[in-house]
Amino acid sequence: MMRARLVVFPVKGRNWCFSRSIDPFVPASSSSTPSTVRDLIKSLSSSSQPVSANAELLIDFASDKMNKAWTGLEKAPEGSFKNKIYGVGVWLLSRVKPSEIFLKSISKDVTGVEVTYPTSLNARLVRRRLRHIAMSGAITHKKYMYGSASLLPLSTVFMVLPLPNIPFFWLLYRTYSHWRAWQGSEKLLQLVSDGSDGRRDSKKENKDHNIFHNGSQDVTWVLRPSKELEELIRRGNADDGLNKVVLTDICKTFELNPQELLKYEKL
Repeated sequence: MMRARLVVFPVKGRNWCFSRSIDPFVPASSSSTPSTVRDLIKSLSSSSQPVSANAELLIDFASDKMNKAWTGLEKAPEGSFKNKIYGVGVWLLSRVKPSEIFLKSISKDVTGVEVTYPTSLNARLVRRRLRHIAMSGAITHKKYMYGSASLLPLSTVFMVLPLPNIPFFWLLYRTYSHWRAWQGSEKLLQLVSDGSDGRRDSKKENKDHNIFHNGSQDVTWVLRPSKELEELIRRGNADDGLNKVVLTDICKTFELNPQELLKYEKL
């Protein structure tokens, strides 16, 4: 069972932070991604998996190639053309919303979520906000995924130029990113809904540990109020929002990604 540790708290007004703690280890995948086009074609032709599984294999293959190309740009010498392209890519990535990064972190392998939140918040409100970001994310990222994919054929006209086709690779990445966020949204909604229709709350309180969870035998969500997180948030200014120092301390305490969390400071 793979349980994702999530941290949820208000940043400024109605803006909330949703982040996943960095896992100490990542379990090895049962299926490896093909390294070449020939291996990919062989895997697709010999596979008896459904169409959706083959489509995901194709997407993972494209993602692996993009990651390797990105690593090559990152290691390019300072001042080179590839290094400048890398700088443009970093700037574009900095404009990606943190909610998208969060939803992408909810992979298909996640079978449960453990949510840490300040003690001043109501457990039902926290769960409601998680369901809201999952529902809105599923709608938004599905729409933008199709939008980005529809522009891919138009970007191929730049391939005649003796330069890297940046528009094509950016649209390809955005299509992949929105697809992952869409899948993560649906997975999160499945986990935190747990068959509840919104008219009843199947939560149960553990009086010893002050833990709220669904009453089913296979627990898919656990809500853990944290006094430590509450104290860290109280150090911030409620009107101006949490500053960089407080957000950095929260990152260290709950093992969050600073690059992801500090984006909420600008919201």
